[in-house]
Amino acid sequence: MATVNNNVSAAAESALALLGRKDSASSKDEVDSQGRFLTLLTAQLKNQDPMNPLDNAQVTSQLAQISTVDGIERLNTMLTQLLEGQQSSESMQAASLVGRGVLVPGSGLKLGDAGSIGGFALDVPADAVTMRIKDAQGLEVAAVDLGSFDAGTHNFQWDGTTKDGSRAANGKYTVSIEAVTGGKPVAAEVLEFGAVTSVVRGTKGTDLQVGDMGIFKMSDVRQIV
Repeated sequence: MATVNNNVSAAAESALALLGRKDSASSKDEVDSQGRFLTLLTAQLKNQDPMNPLDNAQVTSQLAQISTVDGIERLNTMLTQLLEGQQSSESMQAASLVGRGVLVPGSGLKLGDAGSIGGFALDVPADAVTMRIKDAQGLEVAAVDLGSFDAGTHNFQWDGTTKDGSRAANGKYTVSIEAVTGGKPVAAEVLEFGAVTSVVRGTKGTDLQVGDMGIFKMSDVRQIV
């Protein structure tokens, strides 16, 4: 029985030491969880077979379990705080984009008195890049040779000049990009220009409202113009 009492005493002291390490900011649920563990462990030790008591290694192993759970809870709390901090930082960055022009995935092109702006992204360098612009009826109104480009994100301007040299009417058009390297086509992502009008804070992060183009993620912004 002396072994039983010693184990109970050692277990209680160790468990209480764990409880004592909890700081004042710890939640009541965490303390209650450890309290229940201590109660169950003490009951187990009191009701163990006196002819076959738990040895110190077994007691230490069970105490280590609560220590591990406590560590996981602390880690989860820390990760939650980090994520909240990241979201706040992302929201501040997004707020600074309100009123700024950005390039996001899309094939629209808006022509105004000052012309229009668009963009494209290449995964690999291209020897030749051609921009083709179509009107609302799907008719091609312009085809512009933009030249060669390295891999990356690039922007372009269209002054509205059509194939016959006339000026296209202001309005909405669509653009496609054809890129080739060594005579072989390469992938090109078309980007649309728009102004950020507001910031949307959602459960999965911070999004941007880009005019009437819709809502985009921060990661969708390929370039700030």
